[in-house]
Amino acid sequence: MDKKNTRNIVREAYGRIAQEQAGCGCGACGPDSKEFAKSIGYSEKELAAIPDAANLALSCGNPTALAGLKKGEAVLDLGSGAGFDCFLAASMVGPGGRVIGVDMTPEMVEKARDNAKKNGVENCEFRLGEIENLPLGDSSVDVVISNCVINLSSDKPRVFREIHRVLKPGGRIAISDIALRKELPRGIRESIEAYVGCVAGAILVDEYEKMISAAGLRDVRVSVKGSSACIDPDTKDPMGRAILESLGENESLEAYVASVHAEGWK
Repeated sequence: MDKKNTRNIVREAYGRIAQEQAGCGCGACGPDSKEFAKSIGYSEKELAAIPDAANLALSCGNPTALAGLKKGEAVLDLGSGAGFDCFLAASMVGPGGRVIGVDMTPEMVEKARDNAKKNGVENCEFRLGEIENLPLGDSSVDVVISNCVINLSSDKPRVFREIHRVLKPGGRIAISDIALRKELPRGIRESIEAYVGCVAGAILVDEYEKMISAAGLRDVRVSVKGSSACIDPDTKDPMGRAILESLGENESLEAYVASVHAEGWK
């Protein structure tokens, strides 16, 4: 698939997820999204700051815990979805800070704005845009966060260059994502379900770190946080089933895919 076609497929798939109010692929497809969030690092206190309708179980880590957010900071969330991490970040930076969520899916942006309005969150805004072409000015934010999204981009080097552009000098990144321990089997690499499910678009851990450094960020660290929580082996989700069924006999997805945290500074 070419980059434009890939982007359109991802946009359409996550538009459907927004409309169905359910996570898929990278998350726990099912009603117990809070339990899923706790399993990947969110506390009860943190979840209390997030509207239930914003939790679509599309995460693979907790980037806000990594970011060390401070009062008054400006935060950008790449691929903000229904606003899950944005609302948590908004509670951490306080009224003097601001949070901007960017998502390329109109349905997600609409849902996030509705969640903000219903819950009276005033220091948070949501913009329609692509993470490869961020709708922000140069040197405009203190922190960039993202949660299980950059793997979906068909032009990751450009994403990291855009991150570098919008960060203020001394700004930092805190990213949770999916990366590869080793190359995927061909059946998964060529599966559109696996791409939308945050697997086929992932890159090797070492390559991830080099790509961030090549964009100009310094002191980059990409650490493996364990096996990916992306797909429950017993999932009934068609997307998840397609990925698992592409594996060979006696193979597990955990041998290939991991959750990672990425840090770096401008």
